[in-house]
Parts: sequence; structure tokens; C-alpha cells
Amino acid sequence: MTSLAISLGDPAGIGPELIAQAWVRRGLEKLQPFFVVGGSEILAAAAMMRGLDVPVVRVTDPQQAASAFPDGLPVLDLPAMAGSGADPSQASYQPGKPSPDGARLAFASLRHATQLAKEGKATAVVTAPVAKSELAKVGFKYPGQTEFLAASCNIAAENAVMMLAGPQLRTVPLTVHCALSEVASLLSVNLIRRRARITADALTRDFGIISPRLAVAGLNPHAGENGQFGDEEIRIIAPAIAALREDGIDATGPHPADAMFAPHSRQKYDVALAMYHDQALIPLKALDFDSGVNVTLGLPIIRTSPDHGTAFDIAGTGKADAGAMIAAIRMAGECAARRGQ
Repeated sequence: MTSLAISLGDPAGIGPELIAQAWVRRGLEKLQPFFVVGGSEILAAAAMMRGLDVPVVRVTDPQQAASAFPDGLPVLDLPAMAGSGADPSQASYQPGKPSPDGARLAFASLRHATQLAKEGKATAVVTAPVAKSELAKVGFKYPGQTEFLAASCNIAAENAVMMLAGPQLRTVPLTVHCALSEVASLLSVNLIRRRARITADALTRDFGIISPRLAVAGLNPHAGENGQFGDEEIRIIAPAIAALREDGIDATGPHPADAMFAPHSRQKYDVALAMYHDQALIPLKALDFDSGVNVTLGLPIIRTSPDHGTAFDIAGTGKADAGAMIAAIRMAGECAARRGQ
């Protein structure tokens, strides 16, 4: 039986302790079997720090994970895999203290977890949080894990769409890691149309929504108010929505962003398409901070991640909540099951 692969994340962050806590709650949360790529000693130390009884079971093949899962947390150690580029013995568990050795281990874990999914040896990849600044110091040349996964799957970065999903809201930022001053120049009819189509296709394939309803936000206050506060809605966003409707996609808008996330408005759509990063992430984190999941749409493999960072400031204190990690593991399993069908 094929299991989910979890990349370790930065060992100095909260990832290892949350993975351990997810295994403890596997039965209560009805999680599919998963294994971690690398970091067996770090995971054992993180579990001990949280006072959790987590036997670590080292496996040499992902196929062993499902049978080992009921009795312990399966870990596929990197030294057993050729060309890992990292020696876990060099990365110790020091919560809150990131290091180059830890970043190398995080990078190697991510790389191999992704490869296992590409080869069909894992049903999905769940990525624990990393520190982009630390990864950059050890040769990671991507803005984030999403862009790395896209490149690994030979998908153009603009065709890998980030969706944030929680119990109360799904939202997609159409532009992501860029300066706010650059957003208007990056928007185009083609960008909105392409990313909306990828989103609609993924909602059907991976989330079982036969006819997804897409609500598209405006860029400017009051969605521009007929050009009084900016004309991007008239020139770009409205034509993109019209094109999507011609494509047979149920898209509405442009909606004023200050009203479209109200409870009564959220009942009218399955996903909100926002024009920039914070327009999408502020409402998601306000509503579903401890259960928000980052899902990469448009890939041939399934990838999810908890929608929070490494939280170095609270790593090792026992304060970190495993809700988002558990939600990411559950969502990866559910999407994999739908693709399997």
C-alpha cells in the first residue's frame, strides 16, 4: 500500500514536533498512513520534547510504511537513498536555532519526497515549513517550495497555482510573492483566465466539486467603482471573467474585496480568486489560521502544506498547534483518494 510522504521541513522549526503530534492523533483524526523523509533522530527528540510517546520506525522502502504506521512513525532515512546531499548526523535537534546543516537536511528531504511522489512511490507530498532565507544559504534557488515543486515536475511556475483552503474558505492569490506596487502591472486577462481554469479543473479533479463557482475579487476599493478608483477592473478583470464564462466556467465579479469574505457572501462561491497575496491570505488566516492548508494546483502530483511558517520563536516550547499539519495530511489523503478513483 502506498503512503503519503512528508518532508521534514527545517528541523529547527515546529515541523518535526507537529509531525510527531499528527502521528499520535492518527486514529482520532482518521489519517491515512504517512512516512517522513529523513530526520529520524530529530523526530524522536521533538516527540520527547512534547512529551509524546512516538516510536520511530526506520524503513528502507516506502512500501513498508503502511504496515509500520500503526506501531510507530515510519521514517525513510536519507542515507539509504543515493545522492541525498545531506548527512542527518550533522543536523541535530536545536529548536529555534536554524543552521546550514538543518537547511541542507530540509532541502534533501523536500527533494526526495517530491521524487518519490513523481515515481508513484508516495501518493502525495506534504511539506513541513521551511525558512526560505536559510535554504537560500545552501543553494536553494527558488522563491519557495511551490516553485521548486513546479520545476521538479517540469511545470512552468506561472502554471502552479497556490490555493489556501480551510473549513470556511478557499482562496487563490493570482499574484503571489511580489511587491504590492507591482501587482497592477502583473495582472492580465491571460493570467487571470489561465489560473482560474487551473483552479476550476483542480476543484473538480481533486476536491470533487463538479461545477465549481469562482468569485473574482476586484483590485481597487469598491472594485474600482466604474473607474473612479482605478480601471483595472474594466480593462482586465471584467474581460477575463467574461472569457471564463464563455469557457463554461461559473465565474462572477469583480467583487469588492471588502465585502466578498463576509459570511453570507462566502456561501455563494467555492473559491475566491484574489488579485494579490494579502488580499487572499488575510481572510483565510483570520478565519482558519489553525486549520489552513496550502495546496499547489496544476501539478501532476498532489502537494499540500500547513499554512504557517517555521515559527522559530515558539519551536520547542510546546505551544505550536498541530491543527494545520493534520489538516494538510488529511487533505492530501482525500485528494489522493479522488485521483485514485
